[in-house]
Amino acid sequence: MDRPKLFEPIQIGSLKLDNRIVISPMCQYSADEGKMTDWHLLHLGHLALSGAGLLTIEGTAVLPEGRITPSDVGLWDTQTEAAMGRVIDAIRRWSPIPLALQLSHAGRKASAEVPWQGGRQMPAHAPQGWQTLAPSAVALSVGGPTPMALDRAGLDRVRDAFAQAARRAARLGIDVIQLHAAHGYLLHQFLSPYSNKRDDAYGGSLENRMRFPLEVFDAVREAFPAERPVSVRISGSDWIDGGAGIDDAAAFARALASRGCAALNVSSGGLDPAQRIVDGPNYQVPFARAIKQAVSIPVVAVGLISEFDQAEAIVGTGDADLVGLARAVLYNPRWPWHAAAHLGAHVRGPDQYLRSQPRQHRTLFDFDEWAET
Repeated sequence: MDRPKLFEPIQIGSLKLDNRIVISPMCQYSADEGKMTDWHLLHLGHLALSGAGLLTIEGTAVLPEGRITPSDVGLWDTQTEAAMGRVIDAIRRWSPIPLALQLSHAGRKASAEVPWQGGRQMPAHAPQGWQTLAPSAVALSVGGPTPMALDRAGLDRVRDAFAQAARRAARLGIDVIQLHAAHGYLLHQFLSPYSNKRDDAYGGSLENRMRFPLEVFDAVREAFPAERPVSVRISGSDWIDGGAGIDDAAAFARALASRGCAALNVSSGGLDPAQRIVDGPNYQVPFARAIKQAVSIPVVAVGLISEFDQAEAIVGTGDADLVGLARAVLYNPRWPWHAAAHLGAHVRGPDQYLRSQPRQHRTLFDFDEWAET
């Protein structure tokens, strides 16, 4: 029987992945002043044994004010770099899984409580709050904190912080950088006419709105080793009248590809509470399909992908080259094992788990590859 498409290897730039399953970045809101903790060691450690093709570390702020919450992970100084290094070293000791790191700046969505405490935005004068920054002084919600519009010096500081975080990531041995230009965070805020009301070279036309995100990409691409790929998470739709849509996303995707972007992860939404998302299984796959038609680099589809045959169909029909899993893999950290068993494929697994292989799936694990890596 032919190997399922989901378990065919794929090349992302110079990096070869064993299969088309990507573990998406998922914020844990469990850092200490930007520093990873034992929670991240446990969380990422067991996901590193999942058999996925790529594990993406959660959205990591490039500046303290770029965090969503006070408990977000950061990579802006030697202390945050050392804390992340401790976690990565442990993963590297026990797993060969390639690691991606998502770099982000929350912009006007920053200074918020953690989700399980309500997730409300905190004003700058709150004990744990701070002044938020954005393309324009447009609040995220009525009555919410008004961000400060970035001036030239602020733009340079943010751009340089992304580049410096990429250099730190390179020192830590990260295989892939992913820039977060979706979900309503700073780079997405520049791209959308709904949140970008600037009247200078960074606002107005799509060309102008793309300018700062592309400057950030160029800076990161220059800072990160040339042989390691840089990818971007983009938004296919703001799901709101007056926002950006798939045509804007396709133009942005083409501009990124021309600058050396190695892959695109296509999501949507998150820009504004007024959004009207019609969700359900595969609801974002059409966006990935449209971006795949616009560029020749690999495209990742995301959004309520949870079933094995569903994932196989997405890559098998060519709607996307890879699938990204988030909530599904939190609920079932061995999702790739079970998908391989269901589809008649195999995954890499640790020798320590040899005895867990069910009798009916004696070829599920490829232990020799794991041991030789």
